[in-house]
Amino acid sequence: MAANTTETAIGYEQARDELIEVVRKLEAGGTTLEESLALWERGEELAKVCRRWLEGARARLDAALAEQEAGAPAERED
Repeated sequence: MAANTTETAIGYEQARDELIEVVRKLEAGGTTLEESLALWERGEELAKVCRRWLEGARARLDAALAEQEAGAPAERED
């Protein structure tokens, strides 16, 4: 499946940069309907890759914060 290959093959920055280029091409116009549809599909695929990377980063950050909070002594109210 092409989407799974893309998701495992490229990093966030590469997917983001390619997505920016796809958007630029679509906004510029001058492409055929078939080319526009292919660009749109590629953009959707790249957006999913970016979303998964960001969700993974958020999960790692949340886990690190939870671990830090669990290891920190409880604050006392006087």
